[in-house]
Amino acid sequence: MAAAYQAHLTAVIDQPCQIGAGTRIWHFCHVCADAVLGENCNLGQNVMIASGVRIGRNVKIQNNVSVYGGTTIEDDVFLGPSCVLTNVSNPRSQVVRRDIYESTHIRRGATIGANATITCGVTLGRYCFIAAGAVVTRDVPDYAMVVGLPGRPRGWVSRHGHPLRHPVAGIYTCPESKLRYRELEPGVLRCLDLDEEAPLPPSLAIGSRPYRDFHSS
Repeated sequence: MAAAYQAHLTAVIDQPCQIGAGTRIWHFCHVCADAVLGENCNLGQNVMIASGVRIGRNVKIQNNVSVYGGTTIEDDVFLGPSCVLTNVSNPRSQVVRRDIYESTHIRRGATIGANATITCGVTLGRYCFIAAGAVVTRDVPDYAMVVGLPGRPRGWVSRHGHPLRHPVAGIYTCPESKLRYRELEPGVLRCLDLDEEAPLPPSLAIGSRPYRDFHSS
């Protein structure tokens, strides 16, 4: 029976593993045994998925990314090109820590920008946005924008990846989707119009204008 996913001839897929229908695996990728990938994922060139990794649905992993053991990635996550994930805080070649890898949890809808580094043992909240080149060393709240080295929160972003600014009566509005957000308490933002675990409605799931159209000033 033909596989329900697509893999380039140069990809190496060790068995047993689970790969969901509609997933595409491109040149020089390596999916190790006991990895789990959900439906409709996309693995760009030269991606490695280690044994035991769990990846949800509709996850996009760009070129030159290694996802090491101990990592859990929920649905709708975007990993930018050459971003770095780790699984040992104090690596030494002489000390074997293969059975005590530290966990990294990337929650639904999060984005990690190109060349960002995520140190292990942290949780990235739903729809957070890690800027290109940032170094994350601590947990990140839902919807937080993190920039710099070390990475620190610098405001909020919407599910569509837009900075949320200029609240009116305490409510932020995404310039693209018009979904509304409120900071319920310091450090806790929630969408007022759509549950964080709900998928985007089809009418909001396709972009129609580039980012700079909304932020030209």
